[in-house]
Amino acid sequence: MLKSACLALIALTTSVVGVPAINSFEIPDNLPANETELSPPYTYVLPTDYAPKSHGIPYTILNQSAKPWEHLNQPPARQATKLTSRACTPLTANNPSSWWYESITHNGQSSFMSSSYKSNYKVFRNVVTDYGADRTGATSANVAIQNAIQAGASNGPNRASNSMGTTGQPAVIYIPSGTYLLTGSLQLYVGTVLVGDPINPPVLKAAANFPSDHIIYGKDPNHDGTINFYIGLKNVIIDSTAVSPSQNIALLDWTVSQATQLANVVFNMPNYSTGHVGVTSQYGYNSNVILNDLTFNGGAYGLKLSGQQWILKNIKTSGTTTGIQVGGFNLVCLACSFTNAATGIDATGVSASLVVIDSSGTSIGTFVSGTNNGGAGNSIILENIQNSGTTVKLSGVTVLSGNVADTWVYGNMYARGSNSPQHVNGQSVTTPRAAALLSNGKYFTMAPPTYQKYSVDQVLNIKNVAGLPVYGDGATDETNNINAILSQYAGCKIIYFPAGTYIVTNTINVPAGSRIYGDAFGTAISALGGNFYNPAAPATMVKVGNAGDVGVAQITDMLFTVADVLQGCKLVEVNIAGSNPGDVGFFNTHFRIGGAAGSKVETNCGGTPDQCKAAWGLIHLTSTSSAYIENMWGWTADHDLDGGNGATISSGRGLLVEATKATWLVGTAMEHHTLYQYNYNNAKNVFSAFQQSETPYWQGPGNDLAPAPWASNLIASDPDFSNCAAADSTCRMAFFERISGSSDLFLYNGMVWAFFNNGGGCNGDCQKNAVEITSSSRLYIYGQNVKAVTNIFLEGTTVVATESANSGGWGGVVAAYLRDT
Repeated sequence: MLKSACLALIALTTSVVGVPAINSFEIPDNLPANETELSPPYTYVLPTDYAPKSHGIPYTILNQSAKPWEHLNQPPARQATKLTSRACTPLTANNPSSWWYESITHNGQSSFMSSSYKSNYKVFRNVVTDYGADRTGATSANVAIQNAIQAGASNGPNRASNSMGTTGQPAVIYIPSGTYLLTGSLQLYVGTVLVGDPINPPVLKAAANFPSDHIIYGKDPNHDGTINFYIGLKNVIIDSTAVSPSQNIALLDWTVSQATQLANVVFNMPNYSTGHVGVTSQYGYNSNVILNDLTFNGGAYGLKLSGQQWILKNIKTSGTTTGIQVGGFNLVCLACSFTNAATGIDATGVSASLVVIDSSGTSIGTFVSGTNNGGAGNSIILENIQNSGTTVKLSGVTVLSGNVADTWVYGNMYARGSNSPQHVNGQSVTTPRAAALLSNGKYFTMAPPTYQKYSVDQVLNIKNVAGLPVYGDGATDETNNINAILSQYAGCKIIYFPAGTYIVTNTINVPAGSRIYGDAFGTAISALGGNFYNPAAPATMVKVGNAGDVGVAQITDMLFTVADVLQGCKLVEVNIAGSNPGDVGFFNTHFRIGGAAGSKVETNCGGTPDQCKAAWGLIHLTSTSSAYIENMWGWTADHDLDGGNGATISSGRGLLVEATKATWLVGTAMEHHTLYQYNYNNAKNVFSAFQQSETPYWQGPGNDLAPAPWASNLIASDPDFSNCAAADSTCRMAFFERISGSSDLFLYNGMVWAFFNNGGGCNGDCQKNAVEITSSSRLYIYGQNVKAVTNIFLEGTTVVATESANSGGWGGVVAAYLRDT
């Protein structure tokens, strides 16, 4: 970040509504050497030799005595297993004028903060009623909003002080409807969610003399982009139309990584303005997952991105000279539309694969601009594209015009039955999509639910139910009371979980009719106790529906974790199917195994992986389920978020899909699980757009060889690594993806990045195999990418595709794998 600008934006010295003045602080000088003198738009140059150097954030005001695995409060004796019968009126949309989230009681907490500060720390902050922000647009509001962002406990350090770890400072900054004049920038920090009223989104309007290069800085300046987690921005309008069209200004910097959310935001800029950019990611390396449901009006660029990878879903641009420009390895554009533009997608900087699905261009010069390098890199896959005029231009030469009715492939393709790649310079192929996955001829997608059609009396704060106390304090067993409340109010209330950690010692049953909503990144359900100890008979922490159930079950803005080393804990099992697509879904909901305060896994897992079998697996979509999942990071910690504890953690499994009705995976990432990241076992009718993963850093020569340390507790769907020699340490590493007995899988842009062997550097390839396929057919795999993995596709014991035969991107890339169609 331009240092002088950043210092100016946070030099807040005015007290607002009794809040102490917030002092300025220094930004670390950790920028590329050539960055400090550049003005945006600026494209960060990707380091091809990048390897993670993750570190924690100090948590100096942690309550060291908060150890639920040692001291767990039991609920009061009057706890009930089921509420007495009472009337329950089914949910009915009544379209209120304001959002329920604004007026419901907010009593969330930072569960593991020191007791001397905890009661004085507020998670929810209303910038108008709590901090005096002017919502009329008459006077500047940025100081008040920034004070709301930075406030810590009233008697403690503020959130810019770098003293509350990654997880200890959740803050929901609520912006009611109105217009907020900004005469200076806003700066976010890890744990910040900036959220507006989705019914009538607030406008954050830059003043005509706006002094800085960005209106909002999303990246916490204390830390590298790759550890900027748990940050959100949604339901707002950002407006730069009063600023000179030639001034270099970006509306938002989003140099952040997994477990972040940028959703339902409108970016208003002067049409075709030469200096305005909607979103950048220019301040260092980053590892984004999904940006969704965004609208860009005007500007030189809608999104001008550089980093590792993205999925952009439901992006709309109008009057924007270039809709999207990307420099990175991989990009998926799903349900994107571009109107009145010179270029829709400038992918000349995408070195591996670009996938564009169900998208359109209207009155544009070039829909996709890419690079022709003659090899596997710079691959392009287009599917169901509506466009008149130039559709693809490679290195300045038009290679495709008009619509793409089915699928068009540029890059290396494995045709049916072929064991060798064929380089195709734009070949049409057939992708017979399963009808169960479609809506109006396109893959079904939806916006994350806000339940804005329901009034506040139809929402229940789970901490405010008389006779059934629930605390979210990270210290009390909440199991029975949560189950009683969910059972009583399914289909009748939206259940709101305020920020906090909810300890459970047995299965939480989520019945049909449930709608659960948390404080994004701040609300966690955490498993504890002997019920989750047996890996031979794993118990489920959160069970969504029963086999055969059909109905609604939606979970939004929640986090699932473990408070102890629980080798018999399956965190989530989904059994229910929706009556309609999206009725069963997970939205901005994530997993974390270790690496954070409030868990024994953080403090006791610095040894060997066999000493820390922390969870049996993350999420299982059973054969009777049908679910839509959007924005999910399933992470076993490779480092400590809240300090410097060692992290050698073995979780058994990532995502197991055995569903056959219809499954949608939109923007998911599974990282560091021992046996596999993704497993499709006897699965059918699956659409996946973007799967990002990393192999456990501790695997490889010198450490446990898979399936160890889980060899004694394998189930039929697990890989047993019998294809590997007993001592072949790079073969006995976690599969990115295992496909067995499955069909009708439509998988777009999968990525597995291998960085280390036994936590240290590796020469050449770090791992032998990425994807294993057995007894499967009708597989349509587009844009499969690897880094430092020898074999991309393995069928049985036969190597079909290698990185060396498909060199490109960050290592190897296969544009289309249609061998099993």
